[in-house]
Amino acid sequence: MPFGISLLPVAQMQPSGGTRELVDSLARTPLSQVVYFVVALSIIRVAIYPFLRNTKGHDRSVGYAFAKFLNELFDAFIYAGVFVFMLIRPFGVQAFLIPSGSMWPTLYVNDFIVANKAVYRYSDPKVNDIVVFRPPATAKLGPEQLDADGDMKVDFIKRCVGTPGDVVELRKGILYRNGQKVDEPYRALSECIDKEVNPDCQEFRKLSEDAVGHLTMASFKLIKYKGQVIPFNFTDRDANSSSPQIDDFLQPNSVPYHVADKFVISDQDEAIRSESLPAEKVPDGYYLMMGDNRNNSYDGRGWGLVPRDQIIGRAELVWWPLSRLHVTH
Repeated sequence: MPFGISLLPVAQMQPSGGTRELVDSLARTPLSQVVYFVVALSIIRVAIYPFLRNTKGHDRSVGYAFAKFLNELFDAFIYAGVFVFMLIRPFGVQAFLIPSGSMWPTLYVNDFIVANKAVYRYSDPKVNDIVVFRPPATAKLGPEQLDADGDMKVDFIKRCVGTPGDVVELRKGILYRNGQKVDEPYRALSECIDKEVNPDCQEFRKLSEDAVGHLTMASFKLIKYKGQVIPFNFTDRDANSSSPQIDDFLQPNSVPYHVADKFVISDQDEAIRSESLPAEKVPDGYYLMMGDNRNNSYDGRGWGLVPRDQIIGRAELVWWPLSRLHVTH
C-alpha cells in the first residue's frame, strides 16, 4: 500500500498479532482512562487498609494474605500508572508500533520503536531526524482517521527532509535541498511482493536498476498558490492532478504522486503554468516530511507541511523484535 512501512520476507521472532495489539493499545491508553484506573485502585486500597491494619497476627488467615497481596499489587499498579503514563509518556519517551511500509527499509512493519518526546522540548527537529508527529487533516485517507473536531487522531512517522527556511525539491525523483543534491543512502524504490495475499502491502523488495530506469518519476516543490504555500507535484504530463497520467506499460512500478484533494488543481492548463513558479522555502514553524520508501509513502508531497506544535518526538531505537534491536539515528 502506498501510504505505510514494510516488512522484509525474513524469518524473525515477533510478538503474535494479539500481543502486538495489546502492547500498542497499552502504549496509547488515553490519560483519562489511566486516571480512572488509578483512582479506582486507590479507592480499593483505602477500603482494604482498615482490614489489614486491624487484623491481629493470630487472626491472619488466607483472606488476610489475599487482601495484602491485592493491596501490594494495586500499589505497584498505581505507582506504574502515575510514573509511566503521567510522567514518562507525556514528557519522556513513548512506544509506537509501525503499521505500514512508508519508512522501509529503515523501519519494518510491526517494528516497535521508542520515541524520545523530551528532545523536542529543548530543541527543534533537524534534517534526517525520523519524526513521530500528528499530520494535518489533509493527510486523511478516510473519515475514521478524524476525531469529532475534524482533526487527525492517528500518528505518522517519516523522515524530516526540510526545516524552516529550506528550499526542498525533487527533480524527477532526486532530492535537492537549497540547490544542492542530497545523498540519501536510506531511500528505497520498491515494489510490493505480497499484494495478492495482503492488500495492505507489508512485504517489499527493492527494484532493480533496470526497473528504476524505466520509472515515471515525479518532481516536487513547494509553491505559493492563491496566497498559500502548497505541495506541488508534476511530471511531463500533468501537475497536481487527481489522476496522474503514467504510461500503462510502466505500471505498477511507476512513481506517480497522490495529492490531497485540497491541493488538486483541476484546470491542468493552469497547473502546467504553475510549474514555472519559483520553489518556496519551508515556512517558519513548519516542517516537511517524506518516507524513505519513496514510491510507497503518502507524505508531505501529497498532504503538505507539519506544524511545529504537532511534532511528538524523535524515533530513537527499534526495541522489538530483538533481532531488529538498533538505534535509528
